[in-house]
Formats: sequence, structure tokens, C-alpha cells
Amino acid sequence: MTGEADQANDDAPQAATVAALLRDPGLPPLETRILLAHVLGWTRTQLITRDRDPLGPATVAAFSALRARRLAGEPIAYLTGTREFFGLTLSVSPAVLIPRPETELLVELALARLAGITAPRVLDLGTGSGAIALAIAHACPSAHVTALDRSAEALDVARANAAQLDLLGPADNPRVHFVASDWYAALDAQSGITAPFDVIVSNPPYIVAGDPHLSQGDLRHEPVDALTDHADGLSALRRIVAGAPSRLRAGGWLLCEHGYDQAAAVRDLCLAANFADVFSAHDLAGIERTTGGRRV
Repeated sequence: MTGEADQANDDAPQAATVAALLRDPGLPPLETRILLAHVLGWTRTQLITRDRDPLGPATVAAFSALRARRLAGEPIAYLTGTREFFGLTLSVSPAVLIPRPETELLVELALARLAGITAPRVLDLGTGSGAIALAIAHACPSAHVTALDRSAEALDVARANAAQLDLLGPADNPRVHFVASDWYAALDAQSGITAPFDVIVSNPPYIVAGDPHLSQGDLRHEPVDALTDHADGLSALRRIVAGAPSRLRAGGWLLCEHGYDQAAAVRDLCLAANFADVFSAHDLAGIERTTGGRRV
């Protein structure tokens, strides 16, 4: 009888558990953990300590749906609706570019140049999810940040992130001010946003039109206008650099992220606009990722 009972147990379907799902070869274990933590609302520690708890059918179905979407190529950040950036948890949607680790370099460079300035003023051009603007505001509480984007959907995401992180400030004197604008277009007396700024930062669309990467990986699902200028990859950067001197205080800095092979071209743009101390900084992969200069 014992042998028959053991055989029956062997033939019974195994209950779904975190441990069992992690053995699924379809996704890398890390991605499975992220999706399971999202579905269950568990921490990483709980996934480890409760990895043999049985999972209900609804949980398994929710995970399976996300798994199928991931296998179809949708980015993890869009599936979970969040992305970590500079120590902050940001909400993201297909309306905004997914913040990337290399962009944290831009924030670090900006913060270094804000050090010692009382109530510095910062302008973020093309804010998207608000990642750069909010990281600066969070790390530099005395800063007043103006964040521009021409996409109303992106601004909705950015405002929601600011509210979630308690970074909006009072309505009559906001810490982060979000404005609909095509680059500098809204910066005039009528908008109430006037120059000069101490630092201007931007991560503009810089991928060349027709670049094969636009149809590969996560980029397939991200807003194309946030990725490419539909031209040579430098048109937005030209506008940003050309318009910066008149919006910066003397000694203020312009800092721009750009493509892996665009540093020399962006340095030339900065030099042509009479910026001093023009430089390019390398990201953790050793790529010249950010270029900047100081207004004389």
C-alpha cells in the first residue's frame, strides 16, 4: 500500500510555487523574480523565505499573462509599471522613455555643479518620466527645477511621480514645475518661467533615423519620438546647445546626454556656442555619454 501511495503522490500535479516557476526555462530567473514580486506584492526576501508556499490559480494566471507579454518583447518596466532611478522608484508607462542607469551620470554631473549654490535654478529639457528633474530635486532640496516636455502624456506621468515622491512643493512656489513646451518655446515672461538658470540638463532624442536598434529589444516598445529626432541624431542637440547661452547665468552649465559616437560632435556644438571648459564624461561602460560646457 505504501508503494502505491507514493506512486500516486508522484503522479499528482505539483502545486505551483515560486521555486517551481523559477525552474521555468522560458525567462531568466531574475525576470521571473521581478514579475512574481510584482504579482504577489512580495519583497525579494519573501520570495526566498516563502518560495515553497502554494500559489493560487489567479496568481499563476496573472504571472502567466505577464510572462507571455515579456516573451513577446515588452519591457519589464512597462509590465511592472515601475523603474528604479538614482535611488527613486518611478512610475513608467509606454508614454515615456524607460530611465536607464547611464543617465544617472547626467544627474551626478549636475549635482556637482549645483553644490554651494543657494536655491539653484535648474532646467530639464524633455523630462519624460521626470527622472532627471526629480532625482536632482530629491538630492538637492533647495533647488527649483523647471521640467519641460511637449508630450502631455509624459507630463502626466512626471507630475504623478513628483506627487508620489512628495517633490511638488507648494502651488505658489513649486519645487518642480512641469510645463508643456517644445524645448525652450515656453520660456518667456508670459509663462512665468524666466531665465537665467544655473544648470540646464537634457537627455534628448539622439538616435539616428533608421538605426536598426530602434526595431530591436525594449526600444521597439518605447515612444519613438523620445528616442530619435528622425534625422541625423543631432538636430535636438543643436537646438538645445544654441538656445542655452541666453538662458544660463554667467558661469552656468549645460549638460547633455548623447549617443555613444556623438561626443566629439556635441563638443564642437558647445565650442561653436562659445561655451568654456567643454568636456565629455564616461559612463560605467567607458562610453563618452554626457557632454557639457560652462557659459562664460
